[in-house]
Amino acid sequence: MPTVRVIVTLKPGVLDAPGQAIHKGLAALGHAGVRAVRAGRYFEIELDGTERLDDRVRDMCEGFLANTLIEQYRYDIV
Repeated sequence: MPTVRVIVTLKPGVLDAPGQAIHKGLAALGHAGVRAVRAGRYFEIELDGTERLDDRVRDMCEGFLANTLIEQYRYDIV
């Protein structure tokens, strides 16, 4: 049974309000030297079978997990 690890992040140039808030929070807590923070989402999905695995994962990402207008995704099959 394959497991797919999917990471979804905003595309470069898209305002990342959660990332900015995290960045400010880290600075407020004394963590100097943090230049930038980008926030995202992480999913682990266990699938039955291996047939058309790449196609199935892309369909899930593009159809539900990521808004491909403003987000990009990558995945690893383990």
